[in-house]
Amino acid sequence: MSKKTWIITGGVVVALIAATAIGRQLTGKTTTASTTESSSDDVITLKVAHTQSYVPYDFINDKGESDGFEVAVLKAVDEKLDKYQFEYTGTSDEDLLIGLESGKYDIGTKGAWYTAERAEKFIIPDEAIGASIIGFTVRKEDADKYKDIDSFANSHGKLVPISPQNAQYNVITEYNKTAKTPIELTEAESFKVADAYAWVLEGRYDAFFDIKLSFENAVEKEDGAYHQYADKLTWFPYKGIETYPLLNKSDKNEEFAKEYDKAIKELQKDGTIAKLSKQYFGEDVFSYVTD
Repeated sequence: MSKKTWIITGGVVVALIAATAIGRQLTGKTTTASTTESSSDDVITLKVAHTQSYVPYDFINDKGESDGFEVAVLKAVDEKLDKYQFEYTGTSDEDLLIGLESGKYDIGTKGAWYTAERAEKFIIPDEAIGASIIGFTVRKEDADKYKDIDSFANSHGKLVPISPQNAQYNVITEYNKTAKTPIELTEAESFKVADAYAWVLEGRYDAFFDIKLSFENAVEKEDGAYHQYADKLTWFPYKGIETYPLLNKSDKNEEFAKEYDKAIKELQKDGTIAKLSKQYFGEDVFSYVTD
């Protein structure tokens, strides 16, 4: 091949390469390197399910929007994570759990405590999203006698039976491991809350291990289902139990759990979570968490 022929041939090759590059630009295609970069920048959509009437944790507000403390925390997490965006769905407790197991939803919030059973079914991040305050509903006439869990235990107070499947059962079990006077635990399959309040009033039992929010909504509020007991029952706190988002088990969500933990730590540090807690609960619920 002559030098002239080589130059002409080389020019054709350059022209073909240039034309190919222009064609890729016109059709919207990119090189392999660009494709990889674009793929890494894709936003991952995670489907969030939450209970729709568990005020103020998770609910649908009067505008038809997803609302509540846990939802607000997730929205703050979303703001910190450019790689992710969340789509929220208010649903029933049952659909939330079934949907998480099946992969219909990626994240579920329902004021859920950590349990070994839940940890087997779902991914549970290291960092809590919220907390619920657990304590004792007792007769007002016994308010001076039962002021805290130790005085209740030392007085051999009788506790309304708790189902072993209930996370509250585990809380008392943990207390009993180090208590000088353990609280007697009676197992029960199920009962109505109304029965528990009535049993305490009747003297059948001395206390009902109750969540603060439940007592406030059911007894203290004027429109509460058991407000008729408000002048006869009172409640005192034991401790705050942390609540967690539950994640569908997948590699995608394993990676998200790590990013969630980082974001939560930042939100704790900058005061966002404490601010949201006071907005929705009127107090910092984490101040009750002792371990």
